[in-house]
Amino acid sequence: MLQIDDRFSILKDVKRCVDLCAAPGSWSQVLSRRLHGDSLPVTDEQKSRNTATSSADEVKIVAVDLQAMAPIPGVIQLQGDITNHSTASAIIAHFDGLSADLVVCDGAPDVTGLHDIDTYIQAELLLAAVNITTHILKPGGTFVAKIFRGKDVSLLYTQLKLFFKEVIISKPRSSRNSSIEAFAVCRGYAPPEGYLPTMFSTLMEGECEKYFVELDNKDYMVNRKIIPFMACGDLSGFDSDATYPLSATENYQYHEPTQSPIDPPYKRAIELKKASALDKQ
Repeated sequence: MLQIDDRFSILKDVKRCVDLCAAPGSWSQVLSRRLHGDSLPVTDEQKSRNTATSSADEVKIVAVDLQAMAPIPGVIQLQGDITNHSTASAIIAHFDGLSADLVVCDGAPDVTGLHDIDTYIQAELLLAAVNITTHILKPGGTFVAKIFRGKDVSLLYTQLKLFFKEVIISKPRSSRNSSIEAFAVCRGYAPPEGYLPTMFSTLMEGECEKYFVELDNKDYMVNRKIIPFMACGDLSGFDSDATYPLSATENYQYHEPTQSPIDPPYKRAIELKKASALDKQ
């Protein structure tokens, strides 16, 4: 996100932001530090409620995920399903009835290694993110989401262009070269005239045709286009395909993690190891 912001300035003048599929919370941490800065003290009571009050400039950040997250200063956490209308309504309620300036989604499925399947499931997740974004994003707003590059990326680009004036596929330098992930940076939210936001899913709905927008033939045609593809992150930043020694500085000192995992998938293995029962399983 830092490299995307450096290249596209997606956080400029943002007051209301939504982080979809936020767990474990790295993007929410960046949003809090960039938008709140040092202006937001957090009390123990707010930590226990997983909520935070607004800073002096009325910045509000809402993080949404099905999984529980550790408290993040300056971030309102909402545990919910992004395919439900109730989640969109809850987000708008936190914004006092206003729409978001920015919606980001770094979510991805548990990959199988079969690129065609992974790309399809990621496209379904992106569809869910776009659906809820049409409910909560203001006209002219920005949407940034992770995608998996595949043979139909041009179709994906064309579909996003129906809702945004500018769509750019970006590959941050911090993303491994061997990874098929990239990020769609969509600016200038402008849905087609007469479009009604919906929550349809091709996996759950039988009659998807009823949700499509009626457009002129020349607008409805899916044409092959040259997709704007940009790399972000210069040579001064960290490279995901490089390794950096811990002794990069003479005064290196180990620090404990800011927040340990609250429910790691390896917790059961640790318990068995302590009971000397791991080899028996």
